Amino acid sequence: ARDGLKPVHRRILYGMSELGMFYTAPHKKSARIVGDVLGKYHPHGDSSVYEAMVRMAQDFSLRYPLIDGHGNFGSVDGDEAAAMRYTEARMSKIAGAMVDGIKKNTVDFMDN
Repeated sequence: ARDGLKPVHRRILYGMSELGMFYTAPHKKSARIVGDVLGKYHPHGDSSVYEAMVRMAQDFSLRYPLIDGHGNFGSVDGDEAAAMRYTEARMSKIAGAMVDGIKKNTVDFMDN
């Protein structure tokens, strides 16, 4: 797929869609999301998954943030994000549109 995302970003968004965490759903703890993605799709350490998720929630990192976050997700001044147990997240509306294409078979979906 030519969406500019790395595999960890796609796995996070897919994991969130499987959890039903669309923009209309209430926020869930980031630790829950990271644990689910880590256990099912990306077994490479929780810090890499959480850092990728934080970056997708920062409006100064991406033109269109893919994650709607609650809590301290860092600042443009270089402040670190809070620990995952203190933050909550759900997909943004634009991210929901991206993963909606999977269910409509817009792109070929295959296991890694």
